[in-house]
Amino acid sequence: MWKKMTALFPILIALFSIILFSGCDKKDRRVQIEKIINIHALKVEKKQLKPYIESVGTLYPDEEVVVSAEIEGILKNVRGDEGAPVYKGQTLAVIDDIDYELDVKRTEALLKQAEATLANTKLEYQRKESLYKEQLVTEQQFDDVKTRLSLAEADVDKAKATLMLSRQKHLKTKILSPLTGVIKTKHIEKGNLVKNGSPLFTLIRNNPLKMSFTITEKDLSKLKPGQQVKLRVDAYPDKEFEGILNIIYPSLDERTRSLRAEAKIPNNNGLLKPGLFAHVILYTGAPKDTIVIPSTSLLYEGESIKVFVVEGEVAKERPVKIGQKYKIETSTDTKRKDTVEYTEIMEGLKGNELVVTVGQQGLYDGAKVKIVEQ
Repeated sequence: MWKKMTALFPILIALFSIILFSGCDKKDRRVQIEKIINIHALKVEKKQLKPYIESVGTLYPDEEVVVSAEIEGILKNVRGDEGAPVYKGQTLAVIDDIDYELDVKRTEALLKQAEATLANTKLEYQRKESLYKEQLVTEQQFDDVKTRLSLAEADVDKAKATLMLSRQKHLKTKILSPLTGVIKTKHIEKGNLVKNGSPLFTLIRNNPLKMSFTITEKDLSKLKPGQQVKLRVDAYPDKEFEGILNIIYPSLDERTRSLRAEAKIPNNNGLLKPGLFAHVILYTGAPKDTIVIPSTSLLYEGESIKVFVVEGEVAKERPVKIGQKYKIETSTDTKRKDTVEYTEIMEGLKGNELVVTVGQQGLYDGAKVKIVEQ
C-alpha cells in the first residue's frame, strides 16, 4: 500500500502544479482585462473658423428724451400711454388753448392797427416831403412827420413780433413727439395743471438700440469701428442678433484696464428691450484653418495642459498649447442642435489624430483603451 502511494506522489504533485498555474494564468488574464479602459474618442479636424473676442454688455435706448411743457395751462387731452409706440410729430397731449387763441386774435388786431397807422403816416410823410421841397412847411414840421413814420414802422415790427410769439405759444398747446419710438414714462394725466418746464413724457428710441460693453487692453488692437458684432440674450436663447461696432472710447479704466465700446443693434422687430444683458461676440479676422478639439478633452496640471491620443489600442499622453475658444453648433439629427465649446490647439496636434473626449481622467501614458460608441 505504501509503495503504491509513493509511486502516485509525483503524479499528484504534477497535477497540483498544473491546476495552480492554470488558475494563476486565468487570474492574470482577468487583471489584464480589467486594465482595459473604455473611452470615447474623436478625430481631430481642421475647421474654417473666424477668430473672435467675447464680452458681455447691456442694451440701452439709442436716444432718451423728456418731453416737457413749454407753456402753462390745463391738460385738455392726453393721448399716449406707457409702452405705446409713437412716431415723430405725433400729438401726445393738448393744453387748453382758449386763452392762447384769444391772444393770437388780439395781437392780429394790434398788427392791423399798427399797419393802418403806418400807411396813414406814410401818406402824410409824402405830402409833407413835397411841401418841404417847395418850402411851404418848416423843417421842424417835416422832421416831426419823419419821426412819426419811424415810430409807426417800429410799432408794426413790434406787433409782428408779438403776433409771432402768440402764434408760437398757441402751437405749443399741442405736445408733439420729437422722435419715433416708445413712451417709457407718462408723468401726467388729463386735467393736470402744467407749467413751463413740467415733465410730461419720457420717450425712448428703441430702433436701433445701443449696446455698451468692455474690451480688455490686449484686445484693443484687434478692433475698429465698423466691425460686425453678434449677440445673444437670455430672453431669446435660440436667436442671434447682429450689429455694428461704432464707438471705441478713447481712455481705459485704470482700475480694470478695460476699455468701453459701443455698438448699434438694429431692432426692427422690437424683440430686444433696453436693459437686457447680452453675450457679445466680435469677429476680429477672416476665417482660417484651425485645429480644434472639444474643451472637455483638455487636462490641466498646474501650468501645463495635455490630451490623450489613441494609437492602436494604447493611449498616449500629448502636451498641447491652446489658443482661442469657439462655440460650435453640432447636431445629432435635423431637429436638435447643441452648442459645444471647442478649443484651438496651437501646438501638439497636427490633425487626424484620435483624441480622447470621455474617460481621460483615469488614463495614464501607455494605458490600454477600448473605444466605445457614444
